Amino acid sequence: MKLSQFKFDLPQDLIALYPHSFVREFTNEDGTKGSFRVTRRDESRLMVLHRTTGEIELFKKDSKGKPIEGDYLDFRNIIDYFDDGDTFVLNDTKVFPARLYGTKEKTDAKIEVFILRELNEETHLWDVLVEPARKIRIGNKLFFDEVGTMVAEVYDNTTSRGRSLRFLYDCPHDQFKHDLFALGETPLPVYILNGRPADPDMEGMHVHSHATKEDMENFQCIFAKNEGAVTAPATGLHFSRELMKRMEIKGINTAYITLHCGLSNFSPIEVEDLTKHKMDSEQMIVGKEACDIVNKTKAAGHRICVVGTSTAKATETAVGTDGMLKEYDGWTSKFIFPPYDFQLANAMVANFYHPESTLLMSTAAFGGYENVMECYRLAVKHGYKFGCFGDSLLMVD
Repeated sequence: MKLSQFKFDLPQDLIALYPHSFVREFTNEDGTKGSFRVTRRDESRLMVLHRTTGEIELFKKDSKGKPIEGDYLDFRNIIDYFDDGDTFVLNDTKVFPARLYGTKEKTDAKIEVFILRELNEETHLWDVLVEPARKIRIGNKLFFDEVGTMVAEVYDNTTSRGRSLRFLYDCPHDQFKHDLFALGETPLPVYILNGRPADPDMEGMHVHSHATKEDMENFQCIFAKNEGAVTAPATGLHFSRELMKRMEIKGINTAYITLHCGLSNFSPIEVEDLTKHKMDSEQMIVGKEACDIVNKTKAAGHRICVVGTSTAKATETAVGTDGMLKEYDGWTSKFIFPPYDFQLANAMVANFYHPESTLLMSTAAFGGYENVMECYRLAVKHGYKFGCFGDSLLMVD
């Protein structure tokens, strides 16, 4: 398929800048009024696509099964489409505070550093992106705190924006990582930070706004466990503890895999022919426990629902020729786009993503190109929210 086939007009006001929330008002004893914002991650909207028939559901139904116009399905309704013995496969990667702000030696120029992965524990060598890259050369030193204890030296150039940094910090590895992450902030996507009100101290930076303390909780799945992601597996953000408990009561299983989500999901595709696009590698682990749960579910003829495109990528990387999930510990650069024959899952839930994104392409590969693009047309028409904090699409047979 071609890149241009995934273009559509996305109004800026449909891009979610915060997780689903509402304002609750209150009255103080002295009669003054106030308000506060309440986040309800599992109350975002849900659209449902039936792959085999092409039927699309937007609204809840009355006792007679008739859609109630204007009463939209929300994410909590997802369990109504699954039964005892079905399994949800979830990505338990944990986001670390990957965005740092430093200053360049001598010039005091503001530099944004996005740390991607650790290359060497002993020498504190990290693979990073820098902005503005034109100011950063091999041998430059960057300072990340006011007292000058956290200092890094540019060790090598890796790409146009990529550098390897060696942190000049003499202490045990665990202490170093703790101190480094204490200086970092939640790695929200640039489109979120630039869509929020600008901070004066961010003038001249790549982004217009700081992430908040609340963002670190909101940009983390409640089941996040294994640290290593620089962006959240966004569809997993919709799950609340209450919803997980309801799933358990209904007899729906959960299986956890790990894929450390990287920045390639947000990198623009620069070729029209999608077969020529190369994805960056991401580390992933599929353990025995997940394999046992998923394969038992499949052998019994129950549903397997992969939660998010990262989980779909991981399971399709690790599935065997017999259609069963295999243990896997390594890396994947798999790029899923239509046409593609999924070997494991028969249900998938994904967020609504930006035009021309690899995430949209993976969604279309599962739900069918025409079906999914119609869902996106309806999502825009009905004001669904897009992006990491946006609404979601469940695709079932």
